[in-house]
Amino acid sequence: MTFLSGVFNHSPEIALFLSLALGYWIGKFQFGKFQLGGVAGSLLVAVLISQFGVTIDNGIKSVLFALFIYAVGFESGPQFFRSLGRQSIREIVMAAVLAISGLATVVILAKIFALDKGLAAGIAAGGLTQSAIIGTAGSAIEKLGLAADEVQRLQANVAIGYAVTYIFGSFGAIIVCVNILPWFMKRSIRDDAVKAEAELLKGARIYGSGEAPALPELVGRVFRVEGAAGKTIEAVEKSAPERAFTIERVRRNGNIIGTQSGLTLQKGDAVLVVGRRNSVIALEDGIGPEIPDSDGMELVVTTREVQISGKDFVGHSVADILVRNDDLRHGIYVLSASRGGSRLVLQDDTVIEAGDIITVHGVQEDLQRLAGRVGPSIVPSDKTDWVFHSFGLVVGLLIGLLVVRIGSIPLTLGAGGGALLSGLAFGWYRSRHMTVGNLPLAASTLLRDLGLAGFVAVVGLQSGQQAVHTIAEHGLSIFLIGVVVTILPMILTMLVGRYILHYDNVAIFAGALSGSRSANPAFGEILEKAGNTVPTTPFAITYALANVFLTLLGPLVVAFV
Repeated sequence: MTFLSGVFNHSPEIALFLSLALGYWIGKFQFGKFQLGGVAGSLLVAVLISQFGVTIDNGIKSVLFALFIYAVGFESGPQFFRSLGRQSIREIVMAAVLAISGLATVVILAKIFALDKGLAAGIAAGGLTQSAIIGTAGSAIEKLGLAADEVQRLQANVAIGYAVTYIFGSFGAIIVCVNILPWFMKRSIRDDAVKAEAELLKGARIYGSGEAPALPELVGRVFRVEGAAGKTIEAVEKSAPERAFTIERVRRNGNIIGTQSGLTLQKGDAVLVVGRRNSVIALEDGIGPEIPDSDGMELVVTTREVQISGKDFVGHSVADILVRNDDLRHGIYVLSASRGGSRLVLQDDTVIEAGDIITVHGVQEDLQRLAGRVGPSIVPSDKTDWVFHSFGLVVGLLIGLLVVRIGSIPLTLGAGGGALLSGLAFGWYRSRHMTVGNLPLAASTLLRDLGLAGFVAVVGLQSGQQAVHTIAEHGLSIFLIGVVVTILPMILTMLVGRYILHYDNVAIFAGALSGSRSANPAFGEILEKAGNTVPTTPFAITYALANVFLTLLGPLVVAFV
């Protein structure tokens, strides 16, 4: 015991990473349909390790959480700003219902168990995991006109109530959002996240690492010219609607020759045809038999994303663009298009907007010609643009320092809310200017996972020992009251969300519910279960509102208890 205490005090980072290692290991075990998960497991282990006595700097917690919440906001920025408007009313109601039910629960329990104003406010702060309530409640207690020693006693009770209830406040939110909600809805977060993502992608398939379609849309084949002898390359290519294939190489008498559109094909020529599979496989009747010989016919083709910014494209319909830019189409195949992260279906009347992204396939020379007129080519990179993202974090943390006062009540987004808002804004800007702000998926995933799990582990290391000691000193009653304050408002809000607001997608519902409680550990576990960013947009809206609504509970609890 003394040895471990010495190790952890000399090097508290060992305690942090040991909490993560053991927490994620424990989180893998399943008990029926219940699984603790890595985040909740890290919190539990950190509380146990904290009993050895660990002192860890509060700044580490702030840095880890800022990294997590900024990465979440950055990934979801485009979708978030598109979702704002009347369609956000459900999220506004969710956040309001949880705050009101939380206030009512605390006040009623305080009356039943004769809690004083300090303990009641502390239980609200810990049970609802809104640390700002400590400050607003403390300020409200100072204005009651009580004796100095009584004010000090009540403010101390705020800290006691918070310490006892905060750990389960974090843990209980995970249980409700990740376990109870899917059981209640009778569907899994993962299944509904995949369903929602498919709706956003409008049926497009996203392939994972190492995956590829068995029947690719674009193929290359080599044919021996027979039926097309005497025809020019241009004539052969125009025989298919919308130029569904192109002749990229011609071999004549063993030599590779040019492929100008006016070149006349001769019998016995070998031609490399690249194009859409349905058109290419039907070419034996038009050109000649397919042959296995590929000597000298190899050709490297590339898939690139291009962001549209050219004046000949922005503001024009697809039909108009095809007519006005017919010369660009040779050898270029559009695989997909997206706008703000969502799939865009290209029809004749679809109007192209600045920032739309098209995924194109072709040889490098054709792609360079296209990018020169359409807009910048987005070259894949595993490098993170730390100039862009460090500045984004600075902006977010500065926003978090701003305080707006409503009377004597200070309202602030805090570092977490500021980083989230900045991440959303910088993510939206990146979607409009894809040449800056690169953040590879692997890097973003690391920031999210390490940031959240590390933040939760630090909370456990800092608060666990005090919470256990306080429970031992004051009994279990405060803890059990905190359990009710944590669970009951979430259950009530869940019922309102299902039967009044008509949430039917579990992943979206879980994101909104966790945001309504500003329950960051629960949200991280939801993201892990979802496997994509679908829950982020509802979370971002309700989280921002919860930071305001729940902060206001401090003086309200003091007033009503």
